[in-house]
Amino acid sequence: MLTLFAYPLIYIFEKLFGFVSDVTLMELADTNNDLLRQLNMKAPGTFQHSLQVSNLAEEAIRAIGGNALLMRTGALYHDIGKMNMPNYFIENQNSDYNPHSELAPEESAAIIIEHVINGIELAKKSKLPDIIIDFIRTHHGTTTTRFFYMQYMDDNPDEKDAAKQFQYPGPLPYSKETAVLMMADSVEAASRSLSKYDGESIEKLVNNIIDSQVRELQFENADITFKDISEIKKMFKRKLMSIYHVRVEYPD
Repeated sequence: MLTLFAYPLIYIFEKLFGFVSDVTLMELADTNNDLLRQLNMKAPGTFQHSLQVSNLAEEAIRAIGGNALLMRTGALYHDIGKMNMPNYFIENQNSDYNPHSELAPEESAAIIIEHVINGIELAKKSKLPDIIIDFIRTHHGTTTTRFFYMQYMDDNPDEKDAAKQFQYPGPLPYSKETAVLMMADSVEAASRSLSKYDGESIEKLVNNIIDSQVRELQFENADITFKDISEIKKMFKRKLMSIYHVRVEYPD
């Protein structure tokens, strides 16, 4: 009888105090959830990317100590904003046609950046908890859409303040979980563009991306240490080598 009373009490506590229980997180992490099914139907490439990111991020947060269930759930929803214009994101393009080829770099950047705002609006409409929406808000921090920024600067080399229109609005990650998501998201996306999969290329990729984020002070608001970041790098390298079936080279 006490167990039967406990379940409605959990719901009441969540609504009154903004508390999110493991029960709710498990329900949200179910890929049969309506929002995740929509993502799979409208943007299947993004859905697969989110699954891979959630696997990477969950293993990393276990290694440094954190809420693995929250990590997995936040990672699954972080890119739901891409459902609005899925063909503008490379993981959903299944032909040689790229719609960005018909746009100016600043227009392309605006569409890419907008997926964060669209994701927040969609999450609020679907009544996702704020703690999950925070993963959507922070997963790009204040980084820039580097490809389009460099493209723009090639055409406008004398413009000094152009970076602002290619920059995500933030905020920065504020916890271990949101910081790990930023790392996992960038590393997983970049790993798909490698021309060669071996230990050296994967190690270089992981180091370059995460070191760049550290230099840009993306983790200054998060309670994460350099030791944690070192452990995360090791975990990402092992997982990516496993995903891409890279054999470990042993010394002679």
